[in-house]
Amino acid sequence: MRKYLLSLAVLLMVGFLAACGDDGGSGESESSGGEDSIKIVAAHNQTDPENPYQDGLLAFKEAAESESDGQIEVEVHAGTIGTEEAELVEKLKTGAADVVLVSPGFMTSTGIDQVDLFAFPYLFDSYDHWETVVNGEVGDEMAQIINEESNNDFKLLGYWTAGVRHYYGKEPIEQMEDLEGMTIRTQTSGVVSEFWEEVGTVPTSVSWGELYQGLQQDVVDSAENAYPYFVQQDHHQTENGKYITETGHDYTTRFLLINGNEFDNYTEEQQEIIMNAAQESVDAEWESLYSQEEEYKEIAKEDGAEINEIDRQPFIDIAEPIQDKYAEEIGVIDLLEKIREAK
Repeated sequence: MRKYLLSLAVLLMVGFLAACGDDGGSGESESSGGEDSIKIVAAHNQTDPENPYQDGLLAFKEAAESESDGQIEVEVHAGTIGTEEAELVEKLKTGAADVVLVSPGFMTSTGIDQVDLFAFPYLFDSYDHWETVVNGEVGDEMAQIINEESNNDFKLLGYWTAGVRHYYGKEPIEQMEDLEGMTIRTQTSGVVSEFWEEVGTVPTSVSWGELYQGLQQDVVDSAENAYPYFVQQDHHQTENGKYITETGHDYTTRFLLINGNEFDNYTEEQQEIIMNAAQESVDAEWESLYSQEEEYKEIAKEDGAEINEIDRQPFIDIAEPIQDKYAEEIGVIDLLEKIREAK
């Protein structure tokens, strides 16, 4: 009997130690959600709680946690672990974040040049055109390129948009010549920079968090972005942001990414839940952005901003040969043609 009790005590102690031990899984939740529970840190760079990015990630959180019965916990960060997209990309690679939202420009900094296709000015002429492309063959091919070129560091969960980008500055633009010599906050290298140089401006680097002050203090004469983003930041209330010309030069694409290596460690059920939650986030972000574009345009008007339209064709004529040039350089001529054919 004594030997039996001793053996039982040993077995109980082994079981207790095993239960307390670390299984080494980086996605394991520290909560008491069970051995299959995981915690996902999801982040974007916008600090305004009304931003469409926030709506999208909250939809992701709600769907993932609901469908998993709490076995998947999602922690959403709105600019709190990085207001620069480069920071978020780095955190995704190192495991400090699990899901992030980034633009093509910051993806090219990782060496995946092909994604710059989605940064081409005047690539799309409507949201219908954009949706057809990202939901179709081109979108699938780009997702595969991102995964393969990153050696599975990045897996695409879905395509988001940051709206239609327009010019806003210290003077209204009635014709392209009005841009001559004007400094503009935009990318300072690559296809975007070359386009703005060709139309006469001087591309200038100013961080997003410092742009309000930059417009207010004449650091830059102008900038370009979509209504929900620059109106939420009150750029239109500065002297160098009050004139908005609807150039419509970019129907933007944003990439919702997860670390592919971490994703592969999840169970098939968890993977399915995450992919379903990602689609919920896409639907929510699109709906939020589309409604906010009109809403914040009206807010800009009410605040005294002046808005005008412009003939976009001269800008398109400049953009198309630049598209051809860069498509050849980064090896996406076939994808560019498919996008043009989808119009």
